Amino acid sequence: MAELSEQEMLRRKSLDELRAMGIEPYPAKEYEVNAFSADIKNEFSETEQRQVTIAGRMMSRRIMGKASFIEIQDSKGRIQVYVSRDDISTEAQPEMYNTVFKKLLDIGDIIGIKGFVFRTQMGEISVHAKELTVLSKSLKPLPIVKYKDGVAYDAFDDPELRYRQRYVDLIVNDGIKNTFLKRATVIKTLRSALDEAGYTEVETPILQSIPGGASARPFITHHNSLDVDLYLRIATELYLKRLIVGGFEGVYEIGKNFRNEGMDRNHNPEFTCMELYVQYKDYNWMMSFTEKLLERICIATNGTSESVIDGKTISFKAPYRRLPILEAIKEKTGYDLTGKNEDEIRAICEELKMEDIDDTMGKGKLIDEIFGAFCEGTYIQPTFITDYPVEMSPLTKMHRSKPGLTERFELMVNGKELANAYSELNDPIDQEERFKEQMRLADKGDDEAMIIDQDFLRALQYGMPPTSGIGIGIDRLVMLMTGQSTIQEVLFFPQMRPEKVAKKDSDDKYLEIGVPQDWIAVLQKAGFMTIESLKSLNPNKLHQDICGLNKKMKLGLQNPKPEEVAGWVANSNKE
Repeated sequence: MAELSEQEMLRRKSLDELRAMGIEPYPAKEYEVNAFSADIKNEFSETEQRQVTIAGRMMSRRIMGKASFIEIQDSKGRIQVYVSRDDISTEAQPEMYNTVFKKLLDIGDIIGIKGFVFRTQMGEISVHAKELTVLSKSLKPLPIVKYKDGVAYDAFDDPELRYRQRYVDLIVNDGIKNTFLKRATVIKTLRSALDEAGYTEVETPILQSIPGGASARPFITHHNSLDVDLYLRIATELYLKRLIVGGFEGVYEIGKNFRNEGMDRNHNPEFTCMELYVQYKDYNWMMSFTEKLLERICIATNGTSESVIDGKTISFKAPYRRLPILEAIKEKTGYDLTGKNEDEIRAICEELKMEDIDDTMGKGKLIDEIFGAFCEGTYIQPTFITDYPVEMSPLTKMHRSKPGLTERFELMVNGKELANAYSELNDPIDQEERFKEQMRLADKGDDEAMIIDQDFLRALQYGMPPTSGIGIGIDRLVMLMTGQSTIQEVLFFPQMRPEKVAKKDSDDKYLEIGVPQDWIAVLQKAGFMTIESLKSLNPNKLHQDICGLNKKMKLGLQNPKPEEVAGWVANSNKE
């Protein structure tokens, strides 16, 4: 009782009354739906009286004596239903309208309606109910959002509640479901394009003995049977490349990666990524393939090659600008880093007054920090940033004509990285040296440096064809395609801090100060969840409050005497 609101208690009472009337509020039998709200409206005919069976959640109700109007929300939208006493009440259940519909059903309940489609005098396409079936009783009241002239009132808009209770968000807030339907379109179009190109969708391990394929801090778990620590994968790259070694023309995987790093508007500890690897291709081919792919996805999702986010119109129409990273840095800071060593670049960081630089950072990390601070956020339209220094790219082939650089690009859109791609390094000796350099960075304290994967090196020694690979962040792609500025808006269930639970004393503590067992829940219902909360109370006021609750909630308890309540307060002060 202490946990339930008054409305929740009334709904549970209605639940019991339904069962007492022989109506099961959670029936097991299949309810055969043959129509949906949007389809009924789109297919309405003035000349044909269509018989339909619909089901959904009751979102509003206007009772007008012997007849009422309700609004049903199903998976495709909402539709009005006309409910009349004489239509739904039967010999077997004569109180279906007056008692069940008017008194025992609540907003949020899921019901089934059999009837016919008609147009009301006000011109609204509706369903005339001839039969009503209770399908699921809602025990918690919904936060009902009211819309007038496109403006939401009593909005359910607290992000903490919306993300934690996404099921409520989807029910009451317009447009939320559409975001996730667009997400499904993005992934479906991406998969279709890759399948049409002849590439094979595969699955690789999530639990890995070595967290390879990216520079990131992993999550660690323990496998009891093997008695070994394992890592949740930070990337799929090294396993997908093993499959290229094995003879696949092209392989891709759409799946979850996990990185034990910070959370913000653009990062979630688990995220969806697509990685693709194709033999006999290079990063120039991959740039052309990527811009055509993204243009196709945008058109499929929005009906146009443009998307609007943060008030900016972004065009995904190919081709995109291509800009080497060192030129980008020179363009934005005035410093040319070409040929500079680690100490020289560190000195430039000091001149640029960068405060987040530390001794664990090598040359590549320093360049990455400069680019992130001065360049990344400026690229709103899709831009390929290319030709990264080798220190930043331990899995990338050396540039064919620019010493010290690699054949790598990152795609920047709306000031954030969307994709990362290489001409893949397939020289096993060079790869081993790159891994060893990463281990030297780890020894300096870089906890995101890569670990040597000896089995991957062994695979490369059997020979990997020239290959190009790319990783695209699906969550960020969906943000761009749906105009959302935070990653939490495109994840059904983003990672959240643990929900705060109000402190509550055990029953034993109440019993120790003389509170009878039956009255503990009443005290807690009145808001006094701890003995500490009783100490400063006026005993007479407390007596009035709990006796009032006893009467209001029809608990039937014998009220305590004022001196008994005074004793509880006095004893709480002795604790």
